[in-house]
Amino acid sequence: MRTQLHFRVFAILLVYGVLKFLGGSFGTLLLYPVTMLVTFLHEFGHALGAILTGGSVEGLQINSDGSGYTTTRGGSPGIVLMGGYLGSAVLGNLLFRIGARHHHLAQGTLLAMAIFMASAGLLWFESFESTVILWVFALTLAFIALRTTFDQDVLMFLGLAAVLYIIQDFNVGPSSDLAMYEKVVGLFPAQVWMYIWLGLAALLFYWNLSGVFRKNRRI
Repeated sequence: MRTQLHFRVFAILLVYGVLKFLGGSFGTLLLYPVTMLVTFLHEFGHALGAILTGGSVEGLQINSDGSGYTTTRGGSPGIVLMGGYLGSAVLGNLLFRIGARHHHLAQGTLLAMAIFMASAGLLWFESFESTVILWVFALTLAFIALRTTFDQDVLMFLGLAAVLYIIQDFNVGPSSDLAMYEKVVGLFPAQVWMYIWLGLAALLFYWNLSGVFRKNRRI
């Protein structure tokens, strides 16, 4: 079973690498759902940071070009800002780990994601475009979970691809968050915080992979 898991992870890495670096515009199109997922995880991370530190969420926007923003009130500004990049890294790793090690939870996890996305589009409404994007993604995940047998593979691919995307995009994606983090938290310039966040995301990914492939674990 471990050999099978190794093969599946290698296949995911190969498919992602080919599409990302050799696929051109066609690869970009096929990876578009990953881009949308990363954007949602990033913005949801901001929202979660606000909620967990006593704040509230007033709006969450997902744009068709892969950008987005989250409007929050109260809470810890440092945690809210950090929640975008590091929160999305945590959530991506969690999705991959569930798909790889806890396949009996894969269907429920996809359905939970669908519920979170659909709820965000309504409760934190910002625009019709954003809500449509979230609902289309949510319905697609629900269909995969309820009508196909690919829930585990889809969860592994989305989680692993999201983490790789986050790490690769470290010097672009969180730039605005880093600039604000420098003003709010201080201590280091944004460039230093960028590498600190990247290091934490990379360590989390390494720890996750080590746990997934640890010999004394069974699938």
